[in-house]
Amino acid sequence: MNISNSDTTLREMHNLSLEELKALGQKLAAHCRNYRDASLRRSLTQLFITMGLFLGAFALTCWSLEVSYFLTLPLALVTGGLLVRLFILQHDCGHGSFFKSARANDWLGRGLSLFTVTPYEFWKRAHAIHHTSCGNLEKRGVGDITTCTVKEYRALPFFSRQMYRLYRNPVILFLISVPIHFAILQRLPFGQPLPMRQIWRSILGLDLALVFFLGGLIYLIGLGTFLSVYLPVLAAASIIGGWMFFVQHQYEDVYWERDAEWSFHLAGLLGSSYYVLPKAVQWLTGSIGLHHVHHLNSRIPNYRLQECLDASPELLTFPKKLRFLESLKCAPLALWDEDNGRLARFADAR
Repeated sequence: MNISNSDTTLREMHNLSLEELKALGQKLAAHCRNYRDASLRRSLTQLFITMGLFLGAFALTCWSLEVSYFLTLPLALVTGGLLVRLFILQHDCGHGSFFKSARANDWLGRGLSLFTVTPYEFWKRAHAIHHTSCGNLEKRGVGDITTCTVKEYRALPFFSRQMYRLYRNPVILFLISVPIHFAILQRLPFGQPLPMRQIWRSILGLDLALVFFLGGLIYLIGLGTFLSVYLPVLAAASIIGGWMFFVQHQYEDVYWERDAEWSFHLAGLLGSSYYVLPKAVQWLTGSIGLHHVHHLNSRIPNYRLQECLDASPELLTFPKKLRFLESLKCAPLALWDEDNGRLARFADAR
């Protein structure tokens, strides 16, 4: 949502001026600060339950190969969902919110990277940049999904326009690009949005650890079982996680602004969705669908996000609320239309 170009629309939607919106964002951020403290008991309980369920589901998925691969695939989907939940725990560690101890967060985050195959320090650094630049048109490119403005897209050479259209095609983006990113591109220190000197140790260190960790797994269950089970589980987790990240910041009236007008609090309040999911799915995804709360204060542990949301009427009603069927309409959106202050489809840009 482009505030400077859409102030009339905002007044109609919320009956608030720009100054009142910013004041509300600051008020809600202050409210969120009351929920930052992690509970060691709750964190450890969540870790042991999630890890136990994941390992049990993975073993059950391996066993299902003896019955039918038609049973293996749905079990791989469930196991992939539990892997997403492990990623949420790693995500909380990266924000320093899962434990009070920074050292404990970092060691658990590194350990979980063996399961999520996501280099912890590299991801932690890139994701922190995402939080400090989300919705800022002049600071795109680190920890986010590449998004061109309409004017930028029109200025691209023909071949570059076709490559961008291919990249933003929902089938390519979620079923091919996202799994390739998690499984392959995260293994390479080259072509990343951060300087190699800052990230090579994180990426190559995890690659070396994965050689032994996954090599040991292959030794135990066999290469055929590994490929038949692990790859579908990893693909399912990456697709679910990729979709969640996409829909949290890629909806029609999302907030984008130039640097001079950009506001951290408005980016959290207007640039991050409230994704309403069934309770079981919300549990699997660590309540990350309450993304506006998370962006207003990233130090809130995942198990306190709902508590924070329930305690504030404005957090419940003000942000963009999306349900699953409605969120599917976000998939074709690919370009930021600065003139109209909204995300648009390629057809709208012609």
